[in-house]
Amino acid sequence: MSLQSSDITVVIAGTKRSVAGGTTAGDLFAEDKSTVVARVNGELRDLAHLLAEGDAVEAVGLDTDEGLAVLRHSAAHVLAQAVQQINPKAKLGIGPPIRDGFYYDFDVEVPFTPEDLKALENAMQKIINEGQTFVRRVVTDEAARLELADEPYKCELIGLKGGAAEAVTSVEGADVEVGAGELTIYDNIRRDGERAWGDLCRGPHVPTTKMLGNAYKLMRTAAAYWRGSEKNPQLQRVYGTAWASKDEMKDYLDRLAEAEKRDHRKLGVELDLFSFPDEIGSGLAVFHPKGGVIRKTMEDYSRIRHEESGYEFVYSPHISKRNLFDTSGHLQWFADGMYPPMHVDEECDAEGNVTRKGQEYYLKPMNCPFHCLIFRARGRSYRELPLRLFEFGSVYRYEKSGVVHGLTRVRGMTQDDAHIYVTADQVQAELKDLLTFVIDLLKDYGLDDFYLELSTRNEDKYVGTDESWAKATEALREAATDSGLDLVDDPGGAAFYGPKISVQARDAIGRTWQMSTIQVDFNLPERFGLEYQAADGSRQRPIMIHRALFGSVERFFGLLVEHYAGAFPPWLAPVQVIGIPVAEEFNDYLFEIAERLKAKRIRVEIDTSADRFPKKIRTAQKSKVPFMLIAGEDDRSAGAVSFRYRDGSQKNGVPIAEAIEEIVVAIESRVQV
Repeated sequence: MSLQSSDITVVIAGTKRSVAGGTTAGDLFAEDKSTVVARVNGELRDLAHLLAEGDAVEAVGLDTDEGLAVLRHSAAHVLAQAVQQINPKAKLGIGPPIRDGFYYDFDVEVPFTPEDLKALENAMQKIINEGQTFVRRVVTDEAARLELADEPYKCELIGLKGGAAEAVTSVEGADVEVGAGELTIYDNIRRDGERAWGDLCRGPHVPTTKMLGNAYKLMRTAAAYWRGSEKNPQLQRVYGTAWASKDEMKDYLDRLAEAEKRDHRKLGVELDLFSFPDEIGSGLAVFHPKGGVIRKTMEDYSRIRHEESGYEFVYSPHISKRNLFDTSGHLQWFADGMYPPMHVDEECDAEGNVTRKGQEYYLKPMNCPFHCLIFRARGRSYRELPLRLFEFGSVYRYEKSGVVHGLTRVRGMTQDDAHIYVTADQVQAELKDLLTFVIDLLKDYGLDDFYLELSTRNEDKYVGTDESWAKATEALREAATDSGLDLVDDPGGAAFYGPKISVQARDAIGRTWQMSTIQVDFNLPERFGLEYQAADGSRQRPIMIHRALFGSVERFFGLLVEHYAGAFPPWLAPVQVIGIPVAEEFNDYLFEIAERLKAKRIRVEIDTSADRFPKKIRTAQKSKVPFMLIAGEDDRSAGAVSFRYRDGSQKNGVPIAEAIEEIVVAIESRVQV
């Protein structure tokens, strides 16, 4: 420790301790090599941070999300240093940590190639091996502009700090560079004291590049517009990953490889489920017959469960006049996500003069305004509430082409949308019932690992009163807590009209997907003037609960393809049984069995192709059919079949009645085989 004449008192993990003046955060945790930064008075600081009287200090290690984020941000700096070492003309954008890794944006004349990434990894390793130290330096705006005069993007970020700091938050990742406080540059210092490189950055960083070890990898490149705007220059983004150990990185890369095998876009083609024809447009899917069977089965089961739970089915058109979305607020708050309007119904005379003004129609981005009109179509009594309206409603969102991704990010989708109108006294019970209903139904589709996320008000984008938001948020929090599931806060993540709970589900390989959302809304009933007659005869405003169970049918379909790797459980499989004759003479025998299966509404096919028997087996396995029924002479003579399963196991000589029973039970119980 660096000693001075007077001691100071600090609080370490809740315990007061006297240390010498001049002690750094790193001095306190010198023996713990996994500590990367410290939390001092609630803020993350470099280990070189000098402690002051009364500071509360905690170690932050690589076993925490915050520690990993610091490691990854430091890796982004090393990448940028390597890029400018190889190409001094490269201009720097931003380089934040992201989930499972990091990226850095560069303005370069020639896009990066896979060979470039290998060369950059080698250059990074040399920097890491040098053990360069990350040293924080406070600078004035003027000094920073002078020092970074050749870095136009950094200078632009400097202009966003201070009074215009809110603009920083609109640039994804920019908050790691500058903020409303002091401006800092991090220098990379070699062991001999020479400055190797530097970057505008808020920090903090790991103490030395050595801490990165060799548990990092550059993954891919992509084009990215500066500050996310198509009006700005297009930069080259390099994505990488970094982990606390080589083993953790290997586990991550193995998960990526498994995810690639399960990619619904690839399996959708292989299994002939859906496609995205260029003639239709980006983000607009068509479902093929086999995909149609799966989708219909998903939707039919959902309808049955909704009917059992007291929902009433409604339908609404795909387009509406502008004033509907003016009333709802969507054109004020959601216009960027809507398709441009269609101008129709204008009439002109022979000279081209307008004799009747036209109107603007929009493709609907949401179903909720239509449901409000259904509620308002006649007088309502408190006896009708809760009123649960449900629709498989097609909606359209203008997603940027760069974010459209298979079925999981589309431009045209079908939401399994419910809007529930309740009295104030009914909110809490309805929310609890909703959560139970949602989670039970998701379990029926094969998901069983959940947690909840509570999205609260975005202070820059909301409508309604503070009181209504507080009530809605508290109601959701209570329902989430009562569910017994883990609850994670998402500050500022709510839609403009109300807070929400989202059900987060983990799939078969541990990835998290946002599923159902439940939102409490005091706003739309007010905007649409919705009322019901209360028990005392007074007119009261209902409270509206928005609930999408799948989120969208398309996205949920894509999730299930990846969750099951295309091997759907029998109840969802497009072909549940395939009959495979050992030879052509057994075709009729299998057709007789197929008729008995069809009588029980089982989806069955017989492979009567000219392929040889082993090829038919391979084809069925590749198609991921749950049950293969094989018939040869021994089976026919015994009035039996042989079962072959997807894992290659086989059960011979099963009597026909028993075989049918096994299949029926598996389908009705919605188990995987």
